[in-house]
Amino acid sequence: MGITAETARYLASRLVTSIIIVFGAMLLLFTLSALVPGDPAVTLLGPQATPELAAHFIREMGLDQPLHIRLWRFFSNVLTGNLGQDVLSGRYVTGMVGAVLPSTIILTFMAIFLAVLFGVPLGCFAATHRGSFFDHVLAILSVTLIAIPSFVVAIFLLLVFAIWLDWLPVLGTSGTGSFADEAKRMILPTIALAIGWIGFIARLVRSSMLEILGENHIRTMRAYGLPERLIVYKYALKNACIPIIAILGLGIGRLLGGAVLVEIVFSRPGLGRLVYDAIAARNYPVLQGSVLVVVLLFVVTNLLVDLSYSAIDPRIRRRAEREGMPK
Repeated sequence: MGITAETARYLASRLVTSIIIVFGAMLLLFTLSALVPGDPAVTLLGPQATPELAAHFIREMGLDQPLHIRLWRFFSNVLTGNLGQDVLSGRYVTGMVGAVLPSTIILTFMAIFLAVLFGVPLGCFAATHRGSFFDHVLAILSVTLIAIPSFVVAIFLLLVFAIWLDWLPVLGTSGTGSFADEAKRMILPTIALAIGWIGFIARLVRSSMLEILGENHIRTMRAYGLPERLIVYKYALKNACIPIIAILGLGIGRLLGGAVLVEIVFSRPGLGRLVYDAIAARNYPVLQGSVLVVVLLFVVTNLLVDLSYSAIDPRIRRRAEREGMPK
């Protein structure tokens, strides 16, 4: 089955929107970096740096150029895949980001897996036991978990399970390269990052399930005598999980942002630590390159999720095509 003209226009519109978002993020990132007060050379080298050495670093970072030339160089370098060089070590930012990116991605997707693993069954059970004691408890617990920032949960888990109870390793990564040791060190960061999304997905599944269980085709299935378990878990749950796919696009972006703080709390290598150190040192090339990679991951993920969502539910694609909008 070929791609229709309407589908091609829909795909093109999503791609153009994604490109505009990336360019807007690049412009905003450059503007914020340019507006940061203070002398980056003094921050990097310390107050004892000689004027000659400070001037050398200013030239190396290109800060002695007019603003429009710096903007042009920034865009042209990024478009050719060059994120610049670390002014301290001389290493390419692309290599620095590539070295720590897998750690952040693994942490993010483990958190997504954990959130879906627990959030979907909890939401489904709450929908099928509407008004019960469990439903009320889950409602209060979900709102509480959603409201608590991930870094606060991270500090709490660190204090309880790593320091007071001494059940799990405290900080960092495995120095031995052991898979079992590394898995233990991933438990607390994953839980800290996922726990708010468990409550969010549970509430989303519950709401969606209640809506679907009240539709006519579900009533028809019940009238034909199909087992309630079959109706709920095979038909209703399948449709109720479709909104989760749409929300995962935003979820991955927010989880990447949360991973920054979680990695700092647990002293784990990753984009979070790289961004934090770059901010502290006013290391603009590393900061811009790291944040830009996060933006690209967020945009690409949302694009893939939007396309898969419209493919799973054709009604959304047809409505978007009629209205000329992504959704």
